[in-house]
Amino acid sequence: MEDKLHNFFSENEFDFHEPHSGHLQRFEKRLQGTKTQKKVSWKWMSVAASIILALGFFLGQTMRPNTEGPILSSISPKMQEVETYFVNTINVELQELEKNRSLETEKVIEKALDQLEELEDDYKLFIKELSENGEQQKVITQMIENYRKRLEVLENTLIQIELIKNQKTLEDEIYI
Repeated sequence: MEDKLHNFFSENEFDFHEPHSGHLQRFEKRLQGTKTQKKVSWKWMSVAASIILALGFFLGQTMRPNTEGPILSSISPKMQEVETYFVNTINVELQELEKNRSLETEKVIEKALDQLEELEDDYKLFIKELSENGEQQKVITQMIENYRKRLEVLENTLIQIELIKNQKTLEDEIYI
């Protein structure tokens, strides 16, 4: 082992000279320069993770099959078409909402999701009422109106997001 080590040092040329003057100061300056680099904001990452988790829970709740009682699709084929239309359109709008999620739009999106949760709770009450009292036209109309309100909330939110994005674009152009 000593032989290999001795051979290594004898075969290779190493620089044993002192570094140029000011080397230590330059090295310390570089070390201090690395300290001023931006640090990752764990606060923002934790907020983002919480939002993603909450959204995942919300979407999981709204997408799961409803086993609390009859729903519109069980009433008639025509109602099934209406329900399918609304559910598909709402899902497309939710995906569009998520595509536009940013720090500037976060409050608007969260407000919309809260409104959607309230409407989902109302819808569950309609389902319960429908299963207890039978097929009443009034309840069916309220359920369809609930879907319409959800779409309206999503569409208004997308309009607000577009306005926020346009305002941001204008601000960016002014400062350029």
